[in-house]
Amino acid sequence: MRVPLSWLGEFVDLEPGTTPEEVHAALVSVGLEEEDIHTFELSGPIVVGQVLEFVEEPQSNGKTIRWCQVRVAPDGEKAADGGADVRGIVCGARNFFEGDKVVVTLPGAVLPGPFPIAARKTYGHVSDGMIASARELGLGEDHDGILRLSTLGLDAEVGTDAVSLLGLDDAAVEVNVTPDRGYAFSIRGIAREYSHATGAAFRDPADAVPLGSVADHPSGFSVTVDDTAPIRGRVGASVFVTRVVRDVDGSRPTPPWMIARLTLAGIRSISLIVDITNYVMLELGQPIHGYDLDKLSGGIVVRRATPGETLVTLDGQTRKLDPEDLVIADASGAIGLAGVMGGASTEIGDGTRTVLVEAANFDPVSIARTARRHKLPSEASKRFERGVDPQVAVAAAARVVQLLEQLAGGRADELGSLLDDSEAAEPIRLPKGYIASLVGVEFSDDEVRGALAEIGGTVTETADGLLVAPPTWRPDLRDKSDLAEEVARIVGYDRIPSVLPVAPPGRGLTREQRLRRAVAQTLADNGATEVLSFPFVSEAQNDLFGSAEPGGVLAVRLANALDATAPYLRTSLLPGLVDAAKRNLARGLVDLRVYELGTVFRPSEGSIGSETLPPGAALPGADILAGLNAGIPAQPRHLAGLVVGNAVEKQPGLAAVPAGLVDALDMVRQTAAAVGVTVDLVQSSHQALHPGRTARLVARGADGSETPVGYAGELLPALADDLDLPRVVAVFELDLDALIAVAPADIVAGVIAGFPAATQDLSLVVREDAPAGEVLRAVREGAGELLEDVRLVDDYRGPGLPDAHKSLTFALRFRAADRTLTAAEASEAKLAGAARAGELFGAAIRE
Repeated sequence: MRVPLSWLGEFVDLEPGTTPEEVHAALVSVGLEEEDIHTFELSGPIVVGQVLEFVEEPQSNGKTIRWCQVRVAPDGEKAADGGADVRGIVCGARNFFEGDKVVVTLPGAVLPGPFPIAARKTYGHVSDGMIASARELGLGEDHDGILRLSTLGLDAEVGTDAVSLLGLDDAAVEVNVTPDRGYAFSIRGIAREYSHATGAAFRDPADAVPLGSVADHPSGFSVTVDDTAPIRGRVGASVFVTRVVRDVDGSRPTPPWMIARLTLAGIRSISLIVDITNYVMLELGQPIHGYDLDKLSGGIVVRRATPGETLVTLDGQTRKLDPEDLVIADASGAIGLAGVMGGASTEIGDGTRTVLVEAANFDPVSIARTARRHKLPSEASKRFERGVDPQVAVAAAARVVQLLEQLAGGRADELGSLLDDSEAAEPIRLPKGYIASLVGVEFSDDEVRGALAEIGGTVTETADGLLVAPPTWRPDLRDKSDLAEEVARIVGYDRIPSVLPVAPPGRGLTREQRLRRAVAQTLADNGATEVLSFPFVSEAQNDLFGSAEPGGVLAVRLANALDATAPYLRTSLLPGLVDAAKRNLARGLVDLRVYELGTVFRPSEGSIGSETLPPGAALPGADILAGLNAGIPAQPRHLAGLVVGNAVEKQPGLAAVPAGLVDALDMVRQTAAAVGVTVDLVQSSHQALHPGRTARLVARGADGSETPVGYAGELLPALADDLDLPRVVAVFELDLDALIAVAPADIVAGVIAGFPAATQDLSLVVREDAPAGEVLRAVREGAGELLEDVRLVDDYRGPGLPDAHKSLTFALRFRAADRTLTAAEASEAKLAGAARAGELFGAAIRE
């Protein structure tokens, strides 16, 4: 919320010279968050000038300029910059005439941008200043040519300071309003908060509006609330006030002070009538809508939309309405989305002469759902969904009528309506001593009663404490803890001591949490970088990485996706890592070793959308909630990694070592070691990975069981090219939950051996299609308990071997816990491993 200080000062006493920073500090002390300070960013001599004469001069570039003589100071007096009273100025605009009074920026002035003004030679003349447009002064985005004071209904002596004349010397403070404090989306609400913070006298602008008999009892205009599908049992509109103003002249200009305030508040000036409705909304917090009464067909009906009904809103979009949408309708059909945006059919235009003013109070939930359903946030919906004071509608409508009479020449009519079915909030019981027990500070009875009365509550003494009726503008006050917070806020947060609480004893991290942290720390310690990517992907990304085989994968589609190109929840972490690699490579970071630990979403067949939500009139029952809970997809935690570029950079005397599948498998082994599990590689295939360079990852439990936990491999070269990645991109993905499930309950450090190891090599000749990992497992199985470690150290294919065969060399390490092994014992174990490989793969020891 942006609050111009001149506007704020109308409703609360501001000390002379109060700065925006001081206002911010005061508002922060009562819980509002400081955001920014806004000004028109003008400085230097900017004055009222009068065009004495001009000569139009066509130029060689086809443009015609005007060489103007402009008086910028009374005859014979020096101008604001110390120069002559008449200046020669070059101007490209052609919408002004001799005798017009305009805004002149003299040399030394600075306009928003910043754009400094100086005398400069152009088009064969020295232009000694500039005649300004509204956009150049920061008064709007439209550039309709030179700003003529007559179009604003202004007249001032030549040389007058134009900055103060146009209200451009004002400043606005911006504060962040939390969702529970909708009343602060108004100058009225912010002024009240400033009063709480400083003790300055507050004057409620709603009380200053002259109501009179017409405002109190408008009649004759038909308004019906026919809500057959209320949200949470609440009718969509509890208050509906209409007023009629005739003989309105919408062509009159919006006064500059109003334009300046709206601009500082972040609202663009549109036309006088629309500006007045926006002005009152900002002033009182009550959204206002104006209709061209001559375009209405009969009275107004507030109802829910019918199935298939459409509406063209003020932004020109045709919207298909939902039966839950609350609409404003007349005899012709829907003419507006209640509390969100009006319809084009009754839009106020230049020819509008009779205005129907609407000030209503709509159910917050209904408005919030409609605004989000149609992706149509508006200033009105922002206020309604947070709660608007139901008792301010009459004053707000009367304030619009007052301004239309004063500024647009309108005439108030007795035609109108007044419907008020709002209900007073239930009083809240506040037991004695409750605030002290919650806040930890003792407040006196006078402080408690004074604070609650200051926020507008009606306080009544009871035998066991207080009974507090919250004010109508505070729908967020619902229970005794809310009242306790208000007392602490109004009396002062500085009364609350800074005491560090003693943390209660807990159970610490769970086993799964400890192991996940160990995995992340291990990978980071070994040079990998953790990344965090969005869980939203495209259907093609899910189908490619979420399943080893082509044919698509079941995934959850979001009903209201942030990005239409990525409307699905991920079934794999690899799309996010691929996107991260693309971004880094595009920025020159070519050597990457990254990983991500996060959840994926794996729905079961028939679980998505199996339950139909009830309409807005009812809450879902226990059976529907149970069905919805059952339909929540499984969300296992996965770990994925990606390696690209060089594993070792080029150095003096050392060539660069390219990264590849070996590095990705190294990350897998580090992960497995961190949780105390051994992972074996089984040759496999995956639709996104290189054939022959893809492995299925199998976790080996302590009991010898084997559990598939993921894949590792290199991306298909064609796929890497399509993704603008290098040819070699190594990746892996593990089901970390499954890996942890087979991990031992406790990871115990191995016993340091007291006896020496015996090492031997074993070279086996097998067929080329025999997977090396399977042969290694056979050797391990056959060698027995004496085998401590086995690694593949060579894969030879060439002369000396039979056709279609290869030689695999393994380094074996044997050790016994109770003795020093003899060479014969080690050889016997080695040969037993070779024999087992011979049984399974026809392996023979290479001579």
